[in-house]
Amino acid sequence: MHRDLWRWSATELGQAIGDRSISSREAVQASLDRIAAVNPTVNAVVQVLADEALAAADQADAAVKAGLALGPLHGVPVTVKVNIDQRGCATTDGVVAFRDGIATEDHPVVANLRKAGAVIVGRTNTPAFSHRWFTDNDLHGATRNPWSRRLTPGGSSGGAAAAVAAGMGAIAHGNDFGGSIRYPAYACGVAGLRPTPGRIPQFNPSWKKDAPLTAQLMAVQGPLARSIADLRAGLAVMAAGDPRDGNWMPVPLEGARLHHPIRAAIAPDPDGSTAPEVRDAVRAAGRALADAGYLVEEVTPPRFSEAAQLWHELVINEEQRFLAPAMRQFGDEKSRRNMDSHIAYAPKLDGDQILAGFARRLGIMRAWQLFMERYPVVVLPVSHQLPFRNGLDQESEPEVRAMIDAQQPLLAVAVVGCPSVVVPTGVVGDSPVGVQVVAGRFREDVCFDAAQAIEARASIRTPIDPRE
Repeated sequence: MHRDLWRWSATELGQAIGDRSISSREAVQASLDRIAAVNPTVNAVVQVLADEALAAADQADAAVKAGLALGPLHGVPVTVKVNIDQRGCATTDGVVAFRDGIATEDHPVVANLRKAGAVIVGRTNTPAFSHRWFTDNDLHGATRNPWSRRLTPGGSSGGAAAAVAAGMGAIAHGNDFGGSIRYPAYACGVAGLRPTPGRIPQFNPSWKKDAPLTAQLMAVQGPLARSIADLRAGLAVMAAGDPRDGNWMPVPLEGARLHHPIRAAIAPDPDGSTAPEVRDAVRAAGRALADAGYLVEEVTPPRFSEAAQLWHELVINEEQRFLAPAMRQFGDEKSRRNMDSHIAYAPKLDGDQILAGFARRLGIMRAWQLFMERYPVVVLPVSHQLPFRNGLDQESEPEVRAMIDAQQPLLAVAVVGCPSVVVPTGVVGDSPVGVQVVAGRFREDVCFDAAQAIEARASIRTPIDPRE
């Protein structure tokens, strides 16, 4: 049984370590052995922290033997993405020029994981500057989707999602600005949470400047895992407050009980371009919710396409001023081409138009909040298409525009500031498929409850061995 500890969930591992059925060293060694076995094929973990992890595991076991108070992830192996600070490690963000930038302090998420007793076994891959739905860079190389070499593992948290899917850690850290947790979770057949902005504290001590405005409003940190139960555990740990983030909000993880039966809106084809297999997944999720007692209706949230387009208007226009110059100086060719495609896709706005866009955003948020007064749960596609073939963002201009169009559900949710859980539902050929479950601001608990009802009916399970 102990040889397969890499298959266990974070909650199972934490409980067994706490009651001394297994040791943290056994759990961590199993994770390191799994990394050694499959990471040469997948390339999800680009820095293995074996010595540090085993030392931390021994400390965790000593604490158990001493009868000390244990954190909720005590002794559990996890991974952290290379674009946040972890003391003693380079915050590379997938960029060759940043390979020697060793962090001297921990990002709040790393600090919270350590305080909860988690053992960090490695750092996971991301595209250069964490700005693609594909995970490939000149420093660390390409991450492979465990389900199929043909498919992207998603991005930018592609290493995180692939590591979880292949059993290299129980919970992975990721971040999400325009789908960077949710799309990799979808592509790799695992669960991922984009929390409400302000829920999980964030601050990179190594940054010379604070994040620009759209990142402050829309970029978040969050967990990926193989089950919704582990997402709950990951959120509870990551959400602990940190005074370095002035946007963090001390909101309880459990909100007021909703009136039952809960109404759920499903939108299988919110803009008329969703692939049949994706529409089927949303409708299957709706049936699972109906069987669980939800009142399910097919209805699309208001101003859906407008919200998605506004993401590009605000984010890309800001990135032209802040991120694009650094990417052109230090990024690899694929990241530069990807940025140029987004710039060509987004209308160019002046300062007054950008300010007007922020005003329009408030109106869209209001419309969604009123909609969610009637429908506290909304089920959407993650993308209008099944996971993309690898390298699609490097192809012709029409194909790239169609690719960006397909990501409307990811971008719309980021603009309105709602939490969203991606839950896998099945496999189509060699491709995972799933849905995203959206709830009102700071109601991650509502997302989790609905997602668990969908998960219970899903026909997909991880971890898996990498496939061709």
